[in-house]
Amino acid sequence: MRHPVILALCLGGMAALAGCGRGTSDAEVQRALKDVNVIDESNLSDIMLTVGDPNEAVTYFSNTLAQNPGRPDLQRGLAKSLVRAGKPQEAAKVWAALVQSGNGTNEDRVGLADAHIRSNNWSEAEAELNRIPPTFETYERYRLEAMVADSRKNWKKADSFYEIAAGLTTKPANVLNNWGFSKLTRGDHAGAERLFTEALTHDPTMFTAKNNLVLARGAQRKYDLPVVDMSQKERAELLYTLGLAAVKQGDVNVGRNLLREAVETHPQHFEAAANSLAALEA
Repeated sequence: MRHPVILALCLGGMAALAGCGRGTSDAEVQRALKDVNVIDESNLSDIMLTVGDPNEAVTYFSNTLAQNPGRPDLQRGLAKSLVRAGKPQEAAKVWAALVQSGNGTNEDRVGLADAHIRSNNWSEAEAELNRIPPTFETYERYRLEAMVADSRKNWKKADSFYEIAAGLTTKPANVLNNWGFSKLTRGDHAGAERLFTEALTHDPTMFTAKNNLVLARGAQRKYDLPVVDMSQKERAELLYTLGLAAVKQGDVNVGRNLLREAVETHPQHFEAAANSLAALEA
C-alpha cells in the first residue's frame, strides 16, 4: 500500500525539478555547455601535446584553429605539434604570427627562437632572444642562449649561459651533455670529460653522453672504458667508438684490438665494427 505514495512523491520531485529547469534560460544552458567543452578541449589538447601522434596533433590543432581563429592557446599547440612532427620552419611561421599578434608571451618568443635554431636560422634565433627582457629567466631561454653563443664561438658567454641553464632545472643531464660537446669541439677534452661524467650522474641511461665521454677520453689517449652502467650491446658500441678514436690518434694497433673486442662483445653481428676491423687488417 505504500508504493503508490512513494511513486507520487517521486513524480512530485521530478515535477519540481522540471519546474526549476524552466527558470533556466537557453543562454545559461549554452554557457554551461561551453564551459564543459572548454574543459574537455583543454584535456584533449594536453593529450595531443604529450602522448598523441605528432601528425595527428597537427591535424587536430589546425582544424580546431580554423574553427576558432586567433586563439593563442591553439596557435601555441599547433606550433609545438609542428616541432614534434619535425616541421620547425612551419612552426616558426605559426609562432611568429602569434608573437606579432600581440597575444604572445616571452615563452612564445623562446619557442620561436627554438624553431629558428631547429631550422638552422641562427641569426633569426639570436634576434628573437634579444627581444626577450633579461628579467625573463628560464632554463629553456638560457639553453638556447648558450647554443647561439656556441654558434658564434663566443665561448665565455656560452659557458656562462650553460652554467645558468644547468642551475635552472632539476634534470640538467641534457644541457650538461651539450656543454660537454661544446668543450669537445673546442679541444678542451678534459673539461668535456668532466661534464659528460656529471651528465651521467643525473641520467645514467643517456647513451649519447656515454659515447661522448668515450670520445673525450680517447682524445686524451685514455683507451680503457669509463666506469659507467652499460649493457653488453652498449659496451660493444663504446669499444667501437674508442677503437675509431685510437685509430684517429694514430694508435692503430690499439684501435685494431678495441675493434676486435667490440665485434666479440656485441650480442649480434656488429657489421660496422667488423667492416672497420677488416679494413685495418687489409
